[in-house]
Amino acid sequence: MVELLIWILVFVVSLIVLIKFSDIFTETAGKIGVSLGFSPFIVGVTIVAIGTSLPELMSSLFAVYQGATEIVASNVIGSNVANIFLVIGVATLLSSPLKITYNLLDVDLPLFVGSAFLLYFTLSDGDFSFGEAILCILAYIIHLTYTIRCGQVETPEMPSDGSTRSSYLFKQVIVLLICTACMFLGANFTIQSIIKIADILGIGKELIAISAVALGTSLPELAVTFSASRRGDAEVAIGNVLGSNIFNSLIVMGVPGLFEDLIIPDTIIRDGLPMLLASTLLFFFVTQDKKVTKWEGWLFFVLYAWFIGHLFDLI
Repeated sequence: MVELLIWILVFVVSLIVLIKFSDIFTETAGKIGVSLGFSPFIVGVTIVAIGTSLPELMSSLFAVYQGATEIVASNVIGSNVANIFLVIGVATLLSSPLKITYNLLDVDLPLFVGSAFLLYFTLSDGDFSFGEAILCILAYIIHLTYTIRCGQVETPEMPSDGSTRSSYLFKQVIVLLICTACMFLGANFTIQSIIKIADILGIGKELIAISAVALGTSLPELAVTFSASRRGDAEVAIGNVLGSNIFNSLIVMGVPGLFEDLIIPDTIIRDGLPMLLASTLLFFFVTQDKKVTKWEGWLFFVLYAWFIGHLFDLI
């Protein structure tokens, strides 16, 4: 009982740290993006998305190091489903409807859906090879390069003096790196506390990977989206989810796959992959009118609750 209370305290403290530095991270990333001439959506889909996806990448690399390669796919799929259903659901409650002015149909939504289908096809045979890892990484490099080139839409807003401009940008980058480190530490201790609590309560490892660990590594996305939505930056919130899911599917799967072939458990193939495709396609159709309403957000909540309940045989 005492051990359980200690880990609950660790969870609360680490979550507070995570949310606080995510708030600063969002503000700083926005300043850097504006300074470089990027739109708010591009800031969300690149800088913010990559920063908030670092816990997924680090935890997956740690899983490979520990010889538990089956955790990687569970973490990626669980995080992507949580990003769509839980993170977007929270965003709609805070800022409804979420309105998008950026044209998603040209590049971002097709890449978002394409990365999910690529993940489905590479995992459906129960193995993720070195060649598939290279393919995913190359796909992400192409996506990132094209997104940045297309996203530089206006003249950067920075101080006119060259040295002042460089100093300003350098300071913002330092703040961003510090926030990223603190977010990682917060997410790491949050994940550890969730795993310990689940272990004390007698929950199986594979279910922890696709639910608790995935949810824990999605907390940065949730915290950043909370901050962005509270400020009315709907495009940062949407871009964060799109960019994070693409990063998870291509990089968080690809980089660990460079070191060792990844094993895909039957549970992931049977339950996880179909839910990943369903959530991705639902998000694709919901955003066709360039907005996400509060009722659609509630639908996402219901579907995520069903997914978790189904995993634990509660429904």
